[in-house]
Amino acid sequence: MYVTHDQEEALTMSDRLAVMAAGQIEQIGSPVEVYERPATEFVAGFIGISNVLVRDGVRFVIRPEKIRMLAEGEAAEPGATVEPGTVEEVIYVGMTTRYLVHLDRGEQLVAVRQNMDALGDAKRFEGRPVRLAWTAEHTFVLDKGR
Repeated sequence: MYVTHDQEEALTMSDRLAVMAAGQIEQIGSPVEVYERPATEFVAGFIGISNVLVRDGVRFVIRPEKIRMLAEGEAAEPGATVEPGTVEEVIYVGMTTRYLVHLDRGEQLVAVRQNMDALGDAKRFEGRPVRLAWTAEHTFVLDKGR
C-alpha cells in the first residue's frame, strides 16, 4: 500500500486506488475507472480537472481534454452537444494549453488542447467567441433530478 496526495503519481503507480475524503472512502477502482467514471463530484475534482454541468436536471462530468474547441465554420460530430461561449483566459501549460471559457448559459468550463500550433498562437483565442463540443460517451452522469 502506498499513500500519496499526488494524483498523477497515484494514477501512474497504481493498479487499484482509493480516494478518501474526511476519513471516508469515496471510491475504489482502477486508475482508469476512477478518472473516467468518478463516483462523486469530490472524486471528479480531486483526480484531475473536471467540469461539472447540469443539463435537463442531470448533473454530469466532462473532462477538459474531452471537449473540442471548434474552429470557425467547423462542424461537430453528429449527435454532439455544442455550446457557445467566450474564451476568458488562455493558460500555457507546456505540452497543452488550458482555455477557461465562459459559456453563454453562465457556467465556466475548462477545455484543453494539445500544443500543435506555433508558440503563442493560442493567445489569439483570448476574448473571442468559441463553440465547445462534446459527445455523450465522454460524459459521466453523477446524478439525476437535482
